[in-house]
Amino acid sequence: MRLTQAISQFLQTVEHQYGYSAHTVRAYQNDLDRFAAHLKTKHAQTLENVATITLEIMRDWLWELQEQGKSTATISRNIATLKSFGKWLEERELVEINPATRLSTPKKQHTLPRVIGEKQIENLLINLRQAALAGEAAAQRDYAILELLYASAIRVSELVGLTDSDINLAEYTLRVTGKGNKQRIVPFGKPAAAALKLYLEAGRLQLASKNSAGLASSKIFLGNRGGALSSSGVYRIVAKHLKSLSGGGPQGPHTLRHSAATHLLNGGAELRVVQEMLGHSNLASTQIYTHVSTERLAQTFKQAHPRA
Repeated sequence: MRLTQAISQFLQTVEHQYGYSAHTVRAYQNDLDRFAAHLKTKHAQTLENVATITLEIMRDWLWELQEQGKSTATISRNIATLKSFGKWLEERELVEINPATRLSTPKKQHTLPRVIGEKQIENLLINLRQAALAGEAAAQRDYAILELLYASAIRVSELVGLTDSDINLAEYTLRVTGKGNKQRIVPFGKPAAAALKLYLEAGRLQLASKNSAGLASSKIFLGNRGGALSSSGVYRIVAKHLKSLSGGGPQGPHTLRHSAATHLLNGGAELRVVQEMLGHSNLASTQIYTHVSTERLAQTFKQAHPRA
């Protein structure tokens, strides 16, 4: 089988049979397209028959990525993609054995996520609320987005997937669809509810009216032209507003998720509760936020204690 045909069938399998999210499928496609481009340059014969792809050929591509200065996280993700693709090839008997089985994932660089201070976020949301009350649709949407991301700690992919039926303003809850199409109920507070209500009753209607195709989107959050807002669109919105805050590090939606989780733990929330709220299948994924809290404690001790 030709490589392009195998990649196409693999992507269909992970989307329709495995139920992977559109974001994950897109990441697989991007990785495999880059892999195919590499093969076209250095191992053109493999394009005609996937059975000729070997462990050494895969390692050659990964070495090239390393030479290009790609991060450990990027290389690890590409290895995971090759392993999943190789496993699929083996299951379909397109190769005798998965050539990616012996690929070693590089050790993770343990960096703590950026956490924004509670006072900084409070001041930011106060300013966004004032802008939203002025009546501009985009300002009302941006206010609702940042309030909800911080209040609920949901992923950006979960935010853009929200529809009318997913929000219960009376009970202050969201129904979100996370990784692997797993659904969960997530609470949010009164400030986020007020921001959502303002946006839904005014800003969203104004944005929907700008849709030139005349097609009403079922998604809660809309772009400036009235269509459903994309994950990259949310990233740009959040980054624009976080840019004004002091401190370095990432400025995207995940920063609000990290901050919310850390603030919950600092406020006394149980780790298992935070795990459920974040939609982590493994408690170890949530425990990084305890490290963040511990580091803050250590910093405070060193700065304040006379015997530190």
